[in-house]
Amino acid sequence: MPYAAVNDTQLFYRIDGAANATAPWLVLSNSLGSDVSMWTPQLVEFSKHFRVLRYDTRGHGHSEAPQGPYTIEQLTGDVIGLMDLLGIERAHFAGVSMGGLTGVGLGARFGHRIDRLVLCNTAAKIGSPEVWVPRAAKARSEGMLALADAVLPRWYTADFISRHPLVMSQVRDVFVHTDKDGYASNCEAINAADLRGEAGSIQAPTLVISGTHDLAATPAQGRELAESVPGARYVELDAAHISNVELAKEWNKLVLEFLQGA
Repeated sequence: MPYAAVNDTQLFYRIDGAANATAPWLVLSNSLGSDVSMWTPQLVEFSKHFRVLRYDTRGHGHSEAPQGPYTIEQLTGDVIGLMDLLGIERAHFAGVSMGGLTGVGLGARFGHRIDRLVLCNTAAKIGSPEVWVPRAAKARSEGMLALADAVLPRWYTADFISRHPLVMSQVRDVFVHTDKDGYASNCEAINAADLRGEAGSIQAPTLVISGTHDLAATPAQGRELAESVPGARYVELDAAHISNVELAKEWNKLVLEFLQGA
């Protein structure tokens, strides 16, 4: 499996569409409690047009989980370090939830490396200490299985959950096998990150996508983010928190049109 030593951490990554050596790069960043597999619904279409780089955020999937707490500086630095190691000068970037928060940081602090930015089901400030502190503590003390029944039903609408039991089984499998300390350390990174004062400095063309039924990063927060980024476009989908999976066809069309637009 491909690993890269970045910021003293082994990061797992995958590249698809690599046969087209002149295609632009697209970096995809996972949500909290998931891994590279969350982007499976995008791969067939996206790899026709881009060299797609997926990676497991530190503390997730096959990437290492160094001692935390983590910071938004580390999460953005991991992306830039991975791009440097792979010789990627500039790339489009799309992230969901925690991955979207990472995207806000990249757009604000490393704008010269980002071509277009997709910030999905996220905000410049996600949640509060009342959410993240007890969740991190529970993950460390009781493990990921203790969180699954409270967290996963918020990711998708009840209708989607009832119609797609195999998808939910796969999602649950990834979640409960996420390193508990890595998960907790990422909760602490999200809790500490407040990028509302930096979002206005993003210059890359930006698309903000929210889910009408998202309880974790609400449409109001998505609109606030879009309004703070100069020229950003805001779109709301009839989905919950993981809209790239729940409404994959609509999401793919929307994002492809944005990334390939004039």
